[in-house]
Amino acid sequence: MMAAYSAAANGCSVTLLEKNEKLGKKLYITGKGRCNLTNMAEPQDFFENICSNGRFFRTAYRNLDNTETFRLFENMGLPLKEERGKRVFPRSDKSSDVIRVLERQLHKYHVEILLHTQVRQIRKEENAFVLELLQEGRPKQLEAQAVVIATGGLSYPSTGSTGDGYRFAESFGHSLTPRYPSLVSLQLKENVKELQGLSLRNVTLRIWNEQKCIYEGFGEMLFTDKGISGPLVLSASTQCVPLLEHGIRLQAEIDLKPALELSQLRARLQRECTGNANKQSKTVLHSLMPASLVREFLRQTGVSEKKTVGALSAEETDRLLYGLKHLRFTVTAAGSYAEAVITKGGVSIRQVTPGTMESKRVPGLYFAGEVLDLDARTGGFNLQIAWSTGYTAGCAAANRIKGEQACTSISQ
Repeated sequence: MMAAYSAAANGCSVTLLEKNEKLGKKLYITGKGRCNLTNMAEPQDFFENICSNGRFFRTAYRNLDNTETFRLFENMGLPLKEERGKRVFPRSDKSSDVIRVLERQLHKYHVEILLHTQVRQIRKEENAFVLELLQEGRPKQLEAQAVVIATGGLSYPSTGSTGDGYRFAESFGHSLTPRYPSLVSLQLKENVKELQGLSLRNVTLRIWNEQKCIYEGFGEMLFTDKGISGPLVLSASTQCVPLLEHGIRLQAEIDLKPALELSQLRARLQRECTGNANKQSKTVLHSLMPASLVREFLRQTGVSEKKTVGALSAEETDRLLYGLKHLRFTVTAAGSYAEAVITKGGVSIRQVTPGTMESKRVPGLYFAGEVLDLDARTGGFNLQIAWSTGYTAGCAAANRIKGEQACTSISQ
C-alpha cells in the first residue's frame, strides 16, 4: 500500500494486486489490533534495534524516517500518540484506521485495486513485465513497465504470506538467505505449566549460547504453557531462532531485580528476614517475587520451601541471592511461522540497490518490506522498515517511468 501510494503520488499509473478479499489483512492484526506503526527512537537507538542489514536500510530510512512517517500519517488524517518505549499507535487504538487512511490515499491518487487476485508468475519481456494472474479463479494477464514485489514473508500464512515473493525473486535469478520464523515465543525444557500466564515486568532477560551472551534486554515477559513469550522474548528470538534451528540449546537467564546490586539485594533479603525467623522461606519470598514463581525459584536454588528463614545457612542464602539475579531455563525450540510476527531472512540485499530498492539484476523490478533480508526487534521497527522501503520503491519506480506507463505494486 505504501509503495502504491508513493508511486501514484509521484505521477505513476498504479495497479495494486491483492490476493485477499481486502487490503491490509496482516496490518490489521499488528500490535494486538492496535498497530504499533513506528518507533520514535533517535537514529542511533533506532538502528540498534535493526537485527539484519541495518547499514543497507539507512538510505531508505533517510527517504522516510520515523519522524516523517509520523507526520505523513497525521497529514493523511490519522491522529497518532507516543507510548512507553517510544512506540507509536493511532489515538483510536484501531489498526483498521491505519488501513482506512491508506485506502483513502490510494483512491485519492486513482490506484486501481484488484482484490481476489493472485499473481501466479512474472516474466520480463523486451519492453514490459508480463504478469500471469488468477482473478477470482479466472486467468488474466497484465503488463507493466515496473513491478514492486511487496508480498511479505512466510509469517502468519493465514493472512496470505505464503512466500510468493521468494518464488518471484528466484525466477529472476535472485538468491535468498535462509529464512526463519522470528519474533516468536521460546519453548523451554523445564515444565512451566504452573507458571502459565505469569507476567514479569521490569526484569532483565539474557540469552546465553554457552559462555556468550547473545541477547540482553529490559522490560516485560510472560510464561506460556510450554515456555516464555512477551516483548522481551520476541525480541530475543531474532538471535535465538537460527541457532535453535541448528539444534543448539540456549540458556534463558532472568534477573528478577535488575535495579539492585548484589550487596543491595543482600540487605533487602536481610530486612525481609528480620523478625521472621520462624516463617518458611517460601512465605518470605512472596515479598520479592510473584507467589506463583516461588516454587520454581526454590526448586532451582535447592532450598526447601518449608525451611524456616532462621534455619537458612550462609550457603543457602547465597543461593537465594544468586537465583534472584540468575534464574535460568533451557531454551529448546521456538514458535512456528503460524505465530511468527515476521520472517527473518529473504531476498539477498546484495542484489538490491539500497537507494531505490531496485533489483541489480532486473531493471524495473523492485522489492519492499518483509520479502527482503531485513528484520528488527519488536516495538514498531519492522513496520518502519515496511514504510521506508515501500515508499522508496514506489518513488523510484515512478521516477523511472515518469507516469508514462503502468507501475504495479504487488501486495499479497
